[in-house]
Amino acid sequence: MQRSPLPDLAAFLAVARERSFTRAAARLGVSQSALSHTIRALEERLGVRLLTRTTRSVAPTEAGERLIQSVGPKLDEIEAELAALTALRDTPAGHIRLTASEHAFRTVLWPALQPMLRAYPDISVEVVVESTFRDIVNDRFDAGVRLGESLEQDMIAVPISPAMRLLVVGAPSYFACHPKPVVPHDLTGHRCINMRLQTSGGLYVWEFEKDGHPLRVRVDGQLTFNSSSVILDACLAGFGLGYLMADTTAAHRDAGRLESVLTDWSPPFDGYYLYYPSRRQPTPAFQVLLEYLRQKEGRRPPSPSLSR
Repeated sequence: MQRSPLPDLAAFLAVARERSFTRAAARLGVSQSALSHTIRALEERLGVRLLTRTTRSVAPTEAGERLIQSVGPKLDEIEAELAALTALRDTPAGHIRLTASEHAFRTVLWPALQPMLRAYPDISVEVVVESTFRDIVNDRFDAGVRLGESLEQDMIAVPISPAMRLLVVGAPSYFACHPKPVVPHDLTGHRCINMRLQTSGGLYVWEFEKDGHPLRVRVDGQLTFNSSSVILDACLAGFGLGYLMADTTAAHRDAGRLESVLTDWSPPFDGYYLYYPSRRQPTPAFQVLLEYLRQKEGRRPPSPSLSR
């Protein structure tokens, strides 16, 4: 009997989408040498080169791109249908792959995942924690978590958090040596701690609004980080002002370790949404995740016995 080409095609898609034999092998749970052999055998069988390999990168050829466009969606549909068969089990099972920022993970995802994973031991979850905006379709994520203002139009978006708010904060030791800013433009005379954006590589421009009038201020200072938790540490140490999510600074503000300024220039904005492709049929495991993320205060978690 002739061997089915489906596993080889799935291996090729993994390498093409990851742009790496190392990452694809880790995702598939095979060795790099075995994966390389599989791709070579597929290329020999088809009589065309599918991947261009260099010492630093892997990229699909023209033939490889054509195969991705024609076969990729079909294999995705097959995987979704196979995953949907878990609905016939006593309890949902399967793997969920998500992308989220550190703040979204700590404040929204992790509080929901903990009770869900305890209630459903056959569900496994992988979360890539990063600030970069990912193409969840091409990068093989089931869903992502993003602020409402950043959502793409062709996605299903489910609100999973209340409104958010950014606040300019500093330590009392900093304000002992520097006057408090009264309007956002005053920040140009302060030591501010910048955030390096992973997606564009640029610096985040601090955004304010009052009475419907938006204002953007480019700040400067000694320090630049790509992590809000590190910016918080620097603020607590008195190295300057930071622009951080209100909930991450609340305990420090209540204890007097930080003070907020320009609060009248920092209105609330849309919170986090779980977003996923509209054409993808959610699996039973993913439906369970949705239920836990949709929970309102006082609502009981869904029971495994009710999720069949």
